[in-house]
Amino acid sequence: MHRQDAIKLGETDDRLLLLDAWCESALYTERERAALAWAEALTRISETHAPDAVYEEARKAFSEDELVALSIGVATINAWNRLAIGFRLQHPADRMRAAA
Repeated sequence: MHRQDAIKLGETDDRLLLLDAWCESALYTERERAALAWAEALTRISETHAPDAVYEEARKAFSEDELVALSIGVATINAWNRLAIGFRLQHPADRMRAAA
């Protein structure tokens, strides 16, 4: 989800700006923290190996269907990012800056 979409759906700038430090912030619920930890574990799987403790917290916070949907969402976004990197795609804002 992109920033503008999140803002339109009611998300706050503070929470968006602190996403990189989510584990150090009290702005996120336990459920959100479980989702963020699981997303990070799957994204960095070669480093994390999807730890059992992170998986168990995600299982406690989400139903099986929700956890599957979350995992598919993480995998899909990771695939898009890898393809964009591989094909040297530029964000439209970067293209506009380069053209200016």
